Amino acid sequence: MRLTTKGRYAVTAMLDLAFHSQTKPVTLTDIATRQTISLSYLEQLFARLRKAGMVKGVRGPGGGYTLSRPAKDINIAEIIEAVDEPVDSTKCGGKSNCHNDQPCLTHDLWMGLSEQIRAYLKQISLGQLLERDLVSEVAIRQSQEIEQVIGFQPMQERKSA
Repeated sequence: MRLTTKGRYAVTAMLDLAFHSQTKPVTLTDIATRQTISLSYLEQLFARLRKAGMVKGVRGPGGGYTLSRPAKDINIAEIIEAVDEPVDSTKCGGKSNCHNDQPCLTHDLWMGLSEQIRAYLKQISLGQLLERDLVSEVAIRQSQEIEQVIGFQPMQERKSA
């Protein structure tokens, strides 16, 4: 399976958003800082996620992003598909033209694997990930590390200080 940085970053950013936006909107700057993802890259990803109806922007002071649906209603496969990341283990991109414009000897094997991966990712929601102890521990640790290293405060707190 070829899951590139785009898909991984989209899932990571959405999980960060799901965790931190439970009480207030979250800025992309805050996500970028916590997850060490380029802000401009996040902006591109969130444009696609917004278009897919998974996030919504909140304007004004204290603004940022929130999930547009409950975390339990957003599955991981949706996030990956929203940023145009194919879940595909085939060499041909599922087009059946991998060997002289015909399916290769192992085409069905790799198609089956792709379907299993897609089915697995559809079964897992952001809400389920949020319930995992390790996710909460890591999210809290990341926030604390940023605070200790650079005196990071979420964007909303910096503006009101």
